[in-house]
Amino acid sequence: MMSNTQKIAIITGGLSGIGRAVARRFAADGMAVHIGARRGDDPAFERDLQDAFGAPVRVMGLDVRCSDSVAAFVDAVIDRHGRVDVLVNAAGVYDEAPVAGHADKLWDDTIDTNLTGTFKMIRAVLPGMMQQKWGRIVNIASVAAHQGMANNAAYCASKAGLLGLGRCVSLEAAPHGVTCNSISPTWVETEMLQQFIEQDMQQTGQSRAEVRAKYEASNPQGQLVQPDEIAGLAAFLASDAARAITMADHQVNAGSLW
Repeated sequence: MMSNTQKIAIITGGLSGIGRAVARRFAADGMAVHIGARRGDDPAFERDLQDAFGAPVRVMGLDVRCSDSVAAFVDAVIDRHGRVDVLVNAAGVYDEAPVAGHADKLWDDTIDTNLTGTFKMIRAVLPGMMQQKWGRIVNIASVAAHQGMANNAAYCASKAGLLGLGRCVSLEAAPHGVTCNSISPTWVETEMLQQFIEQDMQQTGQSRAEVRAKYEASNPQGQLVQPDEIAGLAAFLASDAARAITMADHQVNAGSLW
């Protein structure tokens, strides 16, 4: 049904990292792209992204932790276009702490953003997708959804929760032409990874090249996954060709368990 119709897409956390790469790919594919982010109220972001992408995109403020913010954002897209066809949940936070002495705030912020925020976005768009008998939902999870890591309980729990959430959404939506999949990358060369590299450089005294080589060596391919590679998979999962692919988690791990 959607083959000859411009798709209306929402991408959370689309100002940087994987979300930005997905937004750029969707815009290049001709979708009407709407990016939601906590910093999205600054009009400079919309101008900058339009210049960078060479295509029109909309950027609006969105706090996925807040039901009212989610409702206002989705309503604005529907008021403009009449529907939402594609949702990519890329908004996420990452912080580390041991379980013993773990701060409530760190746990709550991580779960509320990565897991509950995704749930709230899906809850807002799913009825419309089911009514129109077409929809694509892609959640950005992580290999952390499958593997534990010391000092990483909140992040691992939040990403593992996305897999369970996605299965339930898939089963409810399947009779209505809506799919729900997740993508679980290993280390991806994003702004967040650059922050980790900077921290490692300060702690170890190693050069940027040395620290980056450590991350590259963490997977058997010996190369960091690029954001555009995740975006390419998201574009396929959002297409008509992926009709029969749902309730699946797609690991982009370069052969690595983490």
